[in-house]
Amino acid sequence: MEANKTVIFTRPHKTIYAAENQIIKVFDRQYKKSDVLNEARNEALVEESTDLNIPSLVSVSDTAEGWCLVRDKVEGVTLAELMDKEPEKLGEYMEKFVDLQLSVHSQNVPTIKRLRHKLMDQINSLKDIDATARYELATRLQSMPKHHKLCHGDFNPTNVIVDAEGKLWIIDWAHAAQGNASADAAMTYLLFALEDQKKADLYMKLFCEKTDTARQYVNRWLPIVAAAQLTKKKEQEKDFLMRWIDVVEYE
Repeated sequence: MEANKTVIFTRPHKTIYAAENQIIKVFDRQYKKSDVLNEARNEALVEESTDLNIPSLVSVSDTAEGWCLVRDKVEGVTLAELMDKEPEKLGEYMEKFVDLQLSVHSQNVPTIKRLRHKLMDQINSLKDIDATARYELATRLQSMPKHHKLCHGDFNPTNVIVDAEGKLWIIDWAHAAQGNASADAAMTYLLFALEDQKKADLYMKLFCEKTDTARQYVNRWLPIVAAAQLTKKKEQEKDFLMRWIDVVEYE
């Protein structure tokens, strides 16, 4: 790992550094090796199988600090920063954001994990809700249409970098899977709603218009993806997510 590096930001169990030409993501010893390797595999599969702009994965290694992923550095600003800096252009930036997500959904990566399996595992592992709620969520998931579109799983403007030429790059494929695009959209809506309901509503409006999808259909995914997000154990999100899970209809 390069000696001359600076911390960009830290998250629980991981630290992201910037070096001259690389971004270095280091996971602490509490982070499972299998999860690190799965993230690397996802990025390699997306890079090999699609025409999306993603920073190239350079190496995966075990270091004194912990397992680390090294990627090529893309110079630019995130779409989130642009949305905040130029609120008068929010509509324009959100259009680009939704169009980019639709380009992700148009891709096919047949060897990546199935989103349905990932969501089912997350629901079954969740102990913050009782067995009856878990059963209802699992039943709803089983009833939803089965698709095989590439889903990012954490698609939000902080994971989109705009370079000097205006090209859009997508980062952080740790939660990628193949499945139903409306499930991916429901997760994006929740991530917006956790921060800014106005942006969440604009996002949902544009996604439904551009895909000719009924909002009610995307809404049916919300309790499922809220349960998935709850497994990340972010205490500040718990009450908000539990409210979405509570809208499950008990029949």
